[in-house]
Amino acid sequence: MAEPDICPSEFPVHWPVTTRWADNDMFGHLNNAVYYALFDTAINGWINTTVGIDPLAVPWLGVVAESGCRYLAELRFPEPLSVGLSVVRLGHSSVTYRLGLWAPDGPVAAVGHWVHVYVDRQNRRPVPIPDAVLALLETAQTG
Repeated sequence: MAEPDICPSEFPVHWPVTTRWADNDMFGHLNNAVYYALFDTAINGWINTTVGIDPLAVPWLGVVAESGCRYLAELRFPEPLSVGLSVVRLGHSSVTYRLGLWAPDGPVAAVGHWVHVYVDRQNRRPVPIPDAVLALLETAQTG
C-alpha cells in the first residue's frame, strides 16, 4: 500500500500537531479517526490564526463535504507530528486540500483529502469563499 515519492516538501504549509495518550488504540498506534481530527485541526488552525478570524462570529462556515485518508505507515503517541497542506482545487465556494501527516524525519505516513464548502451560517446555502480566506488559500495552491 506504499505510495512512492511523497515527501513533506510537496506541501506548502506545515502545521505542527500533537497527540494524546488516548489517541493510541489497542494495537499501539494512532486510531484512524485521530488522523481526521489532526487534519481538521491543521486546516482550521492555519486559516483561523493566519487570517485572524473568530469562527464563532463570522456569518459563514466552512463545512466538510468530503474527506478521505490513505494510511501508509504507523504513527503513535507521543511523537510530535506535522500536517502538510496543499490546495489542489479552488472553486467559487469550495476548496479541496491534499494533506500529509508525518513524524519528524520520517516518511509521509498518511495522505488525505478534504473538501470544505463555504455556506451561510443561517441558511446553510453556499456562499463565495471569503476574500481573506481565498487570498490565504491561493498561497498554498499546488495544482
